[in-house]
Amino acid sequence: MTSPLPATVLWDMDGTIVDTEPLWMSAEEALVRRHGGAWTHADSLALVGSDLLEAAAYIRDAGTIPMTPAQIVEHMLGEVLAGVRQGVTWQPGVFELLTELRTLGVPQALVTMSYRSLAEAVVSQLPGGLFGSVVTGDEVTNGKPHPEPYLTAARELGVDPAGCVVVEDSPRGAAAGLAAGAMVLSVPNAVAAVPEPGLVVIDSLDGVRAADLLALFEETRLDPV
Repeated sequence: MTSPLPATVLWDMDGTIVDTEPLWMSAEEALVRRHGGAWTHADSLALVGSDLLEAAAYIRDAGTIPMTPAQIVEHMLGEVLAGVRQGVTWQPGVFELLTELRTLGVPQALVTMSYRSLAEAVVSQLPGGLFGSVVTGDEVTNGKPHPEPYLTAARELGVDPAGCVVVEDSPRGAAAGLAAGAMVLSVPNAVAAVPEPGLVVIDSLDGVRAADLLALFEETRLDPV
C-alpha cells in the first residue's frame, strides 16, 4: 500500500516558517535610505526568496552604497539576527505541522537562502530533532531558483526528490522546488503565486495536517480544467 505521507518535507524558512520578511524589508530600506538612495516596497518584494549576494548587489546599486555585496549581506544578517533573537513569529499552522511530521517519522529539511548563523538562530527556538538536514545560502554554489539547494537536501536525506513536498512562500523558491523535481506547496506571504502542474497554492497551513499534504496534490490532479 502506498503511504499517504510524503517521503520527506523540505521547508523554506523566511516567510514560510517564520515571518522574518518585515525584518529583511526594514533593513533593506534603512540601508539604502541612509546612503541617499530611493527604495520602495516593490523593491523589497523583488528580492523575496533571492540569493543573498544577488539581493545585496541590487541593494548596493539602488543606494550607490560603498560596500561590497558580501559586506551588505553581513550587515543585513546582523540586523535580522537582532530581530530574531528578540523572538520570532511562527507562521500559522507551521509549528503544529512540523511537530506532527516529526512524531510520524517523516524526515524534514530546512532549505533557506539565509546563512547558517540566521538558520541556527531560528532552529534554536524550535523543538530539537525536527530537521535531518539544514541547507543554507552560504553553503551552496547556486541559490534559488536553481534546484541545487533542494537537490542537496534530498541527497542528504537519502530520498528521491520526486517523493518530496517542498513548502515555500516565494516564486523563486517554488521554481527551485519544481526544478528539483519535487511537489511544491506554495503558501504565499509577501508575493502572490499562481498554481501550475506540480505547484499547489493555499492561503495558510493553519489546520493542514501531515495526511493532507499528498492529498492536496491528488485533489488538484482530479480538478477539472
